[in-house]
Amino acid sequence: QVQLVESGGGLVQAGGSLRLSCAASGRAFSNYAMGWFRQAPGKEREFVSTINWSNDNTYYADSVKGRFTISRDNAKNTVYLQMNNLKPEDTAAYYCAAGWRVTTNYFDPRRYSYWGQGTQVTVSS
Repeated sequence: QVQLVESGGGLVQAGGSLRLSCAASGRAFSNYAMGWFRQAPGKEREFVSTINWSNDNTYYADSVKGRFTISRDNAKNTVYLQMNNLKPEDTAAYYCAAGWRVTTNYFDPRRYSYWGQGTQVTVSS
């Protein structure tokens, strides 16, 4: 069992930055691919980024590539999402997710078994 707790959301002006954190409880954190997804009101949950469990390869949605950076600290059981040059269209609830040894289809939320409660990010224009 893995529990995930996100933090770091808030209100920021366009062009600003935020860093989200996701703290995981439970063992074997390093065996989980860790992903970030987001969901805006009235829209489906969408993939943002994932960091691989075995080699720390990272993957990003085209909409955030070059602006967001995902990283993990296995010693702290924590994954981060650094978000720079934020845009109003980045406004959403951001969710952290963990998938046991996920190696394919990182963008598919069904690959992840554990989810956090979400943290709200609001970007004003």
